Amino acid sequence: MTSWHPYAEALANEVTHRASRWHTPIAVTPRDHFVPRWWERSEDGWTLHTSGSDIGRRGVYTDRSLVTRVGPYHADHAKPEDHPRGRPTSSSTLPRLVIDMHRHAYLDEADSLLYVGTGTGYGTALACRYLASPEQITSVDVDPYLVETARDRLAKVDLFPRVETVDATGPLPVAPGSVDRIVATTSVRTIPQSWLDALCVGGRLVTTIAGTSLLVTAEKSPDGGATGRVEWSRAGFMEARHGDDYPPGLDVLLGVAGAEDGESITTGPYPVVDVANAWDLDSMLSIMAPGIVHEYRETGDRRTALMAHSDGSWARAVGTGSERPTVHQAGPRRLWDLLDRARALWLTEGELPVRGAQVFIKPDGRTILARGRWHAYL
Repeated sequence: MTSWHPYAEALANEVTHRASRWHTPIAVTPRDHFVPRWWERSEDGWTLHTSGSDIGRRGVYTDRSLVTRVGPYHADHAKPEDHPRGRPTSSSTLPRLVIDMHRHAYLDEADSLLYVGTGTGYGTALACRYLASPEQITSVDVDPYLVETARDRLAKVDLFPRVETVDATGPLPVAPGSVDRIVATTSVRTIPQSWLDALCVGGRLVTTIAGTSLLVTAEKSPDGGATGRVEWSRAGFMEARHGDDYPPGLDVLLGVAGAEDGESITTGPYPVVDVANAWDLDSMLSIMAPGIVHEYRETGDRRTALMAHSDGSWARAVGTGSERPTVHQAGPRRLWDLLDRARALWLTEGELPVRGAQVFIKPDGRTILARGRWHAYL
């Protein structure tokens, strides 16, 4: 089998340029060592893939995220005939996005770094190669197996950062005010107070808002809070979990949304849209009403969009092409009306105000987004 070095070099050339300080860390880090096995979606659920061949090597050295855990099922423990169903719970983030997160952090080789979301350890390895010493890094994850495995794989390539098992939304294994930079490859709804406590004054954090593609950067203020902005760049990560798996999904309620008439039947003002793939619209809606899940399908020109929320609200919009849809809704809130409100704002203002908004974080983590006359409390 061909050595991993040409693959890593090609990946480095793809995601950065030769003059970049990130080129060497990618070129000298064996991604297949950290991601020997991963899951890919298939008709049967999820199918196991391995890096134990030249074809597998080409697969692992691509600029894409590789799902390594589905529900509680880790690819390391799987058999070829296994086809689990469920939500991804861990992955190796696409290398280009890992580098972008560090760039947004303004990471300097002398900085101390708290890396939230160890996962496979590959992202931590890249940071180790970039900074002056691996000892400057503390990497945390909620999953004990991931932490133990990442620590072992890092050691086998002579990298020895501090890697700890911890719920990153709670107390952290660093001294208060000791961290220059925080980079999170898991998303949070509001900034945990422990992150602010860990940062030194002027220290910078980079994270994403759960349920959105909004990338937030902020610098710690002398009062213990932080100020920053929603960047124009887009990024999305799995939400920080607090146990072995995420809470059960809303498949049953989505089934109801797809079949019943509901309490309200109206004609919507705008065509049916695939909300989950309309990133800015989805982000705006998630700020207005977090926790909505979506399903979308097309049959010829016929479009159907379903929405559901854990409070029991649901909506179904059905339309043909660009025609106005028939909208069915039920529950304590009218979810499609909330979506239409966001779309109306977009048409009125010319863009959605959430992108590029200023971010104000209180010392206790409460977060406010503001742009012009618009603002939102998270």
